[in-house]
Amino acid sequence: MNKLSTRINNLSESATLAMSRLSRELKQQGKDVISLSLGEPDFNTPDFIKKSAVQAINDNFSHYTPVPGILELRKSICEKFYRDNNLEFNENQIVVSTGAKQSIANVCLSLLDKEDEVILLAPYWVSYFEIVKLCGAKPIVVESKIENNFKSSVKEIEKKISNKTKLLIFSSPCNPSGSVYSKKELILMADMLKKYDNLFVISDEIYEHINFTNEHYSFGLIESMKDRTITVNGVSKGFAMTGWRVGYIGAPEFIASACNKIQGQITSATCSIAQKATQAAVLSKPEDSTKHMKIEFKKRRDLIVNQLSQIEGIKCNVPDGAFYVFPDISYFFDKKDENNSFIKNSNDLSMYLLNDAHVATVAGDAFGTSECIRISYATSTKNITEATQRIKKSLEKLK
Repeated sequence: MNKLSTRINNLSESATLAMSRLSRELKQQGKDVISLSLGEPDFNTPDFIKKSAVQAINDNFSHYTPVPGILELRKSICEKFYRDNNLEFNENQIVVSTGAKQSIANVCLSLLDKEDEVILLAPYWVSYFEIVKLCGAKPIVVESKIENNFKSSVKEIEKKISNKTKLLIFSSPCNPSGSVYSKKELILMADMLKKYDNLFVISDEIYEHINFTNEHYSFGLIESMKDRTITVNGVSKGFAMTGWRVGYIGAPEFIASACNKIQGQITSATCSIAQKATQAAVLSKPEDSTKHMKIEFKKRRDLIVNQLSQIEGIKCNVPDGAFYVFPDISYFFDKKDENNSFIKNSNDLSMYLLNDAHVATVAGDAFGTSECIRISYATSTKNITEATQRIKKSLEKLK
């Protein structure tokens, strides 16, 4: 008898974490697996950030902190928002959480009721969909195509808005496509959204520092939507601090207060030492602390796009940010492998590449775009070259 709640039974496992688990299992069997599934920089956390954490440990900064984060960190985040994004917040509008994933969950739990609708711009990050479901709300997907660099048009977004629409969530730079919405595109979106008074926007900007266009524009800067926008950011991606688990929001004060209340009942504050490390990170200038990583990621992007584009059947655009490519692999659907098993969808192809090429990717179905797979290039050029060669050989076997 299944005694688990309907809530948990309806919740899907994270596709990215599931593929990571499968990769580990194959590695434990002695297989040489190249993992291109997780979105994790292969750089180490910069030394000046680590020194700040060590100092905090030596200072015995090991007690409970205020739920939304220590005051000096929240003030530092306000400084960062103003310096980098021209966004003006006070410390009461900032909530620091155990990763941007918790930040997003806090906001959704604060805003959404059962039967509310949430617009997701596909391809979307896997957890958006499941978090919305967890809140009892209904995800409404707006599709896009590789030919448009995976950007949803204003017209298509508006078609999905109803009197039940409460929230729109998008990321720029985008996980999984790497797409970056320009200032002009965001203003057009805001001009359309401003007439829907009850609609809020989560602008997920966690990949802000990995933007090859050099034009990161925050949606919350647009005056007409400023009071209805929640800006999500963190230190995991740009500062190579995934394991530190720190994300944060800048939001209208009533939403920040609600997130504070929820967090106080679920996790309380995030790690005190990680908060001190984050303070050092956000106070640093991006050109000093993160530029070298961005330069390297751009080199890897150019390498993997070039190599994938030489494989017959793969359609690949050039992403403007993050560290993913999201190629269209629908050419291989209905083809058969050496066991005469059909490749029916992106999940089948992703599993085929894992088992045959020993290369881990993530199926596009999890991101709302079934004809693609996500490939992370947050790894060495050696691994990228070897992985794409393996992928090519495996795909050539399909008939």
